[in-house]
Amino acid sequence: MENYLEENKAGWVEKLEPHLASDFYDMYGFMNGKTSLNKFELDLLGDVSGKKILHLQCHFGQDSISLSRMGAEVTGVDFSEQSVLKGQELATELNVNTKFICSDIYSLPAILDEQFDIVFTSYGTVTWLPDTDKWADVIQRYLKPQGQFVFVDFHPFVWMYDDDLKKVIYKYSSPEAIVEEEEGSYADKHAPIKTKSITWNHGIGKTVNSLLNAGLSLKNLQEYDYSPYSIFPEMEDIAPKKYRATQFGDKVPLVFSIVAEK
Repeated sequence: MENYLEENKAGWVEKLEPHLASDFYDMYGFMNGKTSLNKFELDLLGDVSGKKILHLQCHFGQDSISLSRMGAEVTGVDFSEQSVLKGQELATELNVNTKFICSDIYSLPAILDEQFDIVFTSYGTVTWLPDTDKWADVIQRYLKPQGQFVFVDFHPFVWMYDDDLKKVIYKYSSPEAIVEEEEGSYADKHAPIKTKSITWNHGIGKTVNSLLNAGLSLKNLQEYDYSPYSIFPEMEDIAPKKYRATQFGDKVPLVFSIVAEK
């Protein structure tokens, strides 16, 4: 799938304006000081004051800016020029010093030559990339010695299912690309857009082994039976920002997290 970057980028360009207008991203609350970060990642990140953080696949930068508000020196990276420009605009308006770079992950080493205390990425990230080994090599390239990679994402178990979470139709982990068309978006199901996506399913074993093969040490691996986002069908609210899929209850994982160290 040589054209996956351009196909996916076109989709994210279409999603930007609906996302900015959505309740999901709550731009009003964000612009008035609300953090976009969830308890999962906040607990794993700890005190980031004074830390240099590289935020990969940052979309239009809410999490990057939220980290800056916590006192970190943040560089956000996304492959969509429109998203990066919006992130820069928001950072300027909010008077934070978040830096943004437009690049796909694999091309980043040709553009950025720094090292960081933390590399961070979250929620719907590695599934957009075909090669986890190449991804892990980029991560270790940007970590200082003893630097940490903090990763939170939807559990690969979820990506085996159809859109209604009723039927298993994809392999848990596979090198084969998954090509889909979607109306609307996870942030606004009724957005008047239709996008094409090219993604890959990477099992946890594959993801962890890529990080280990890149020379990182696994420090923490967690699986959670709920999600901070109600983006799947028929989800029940069990507590503030805690949602479970009704048909699964507390029996399956919806999110997982990794902390690895260089």
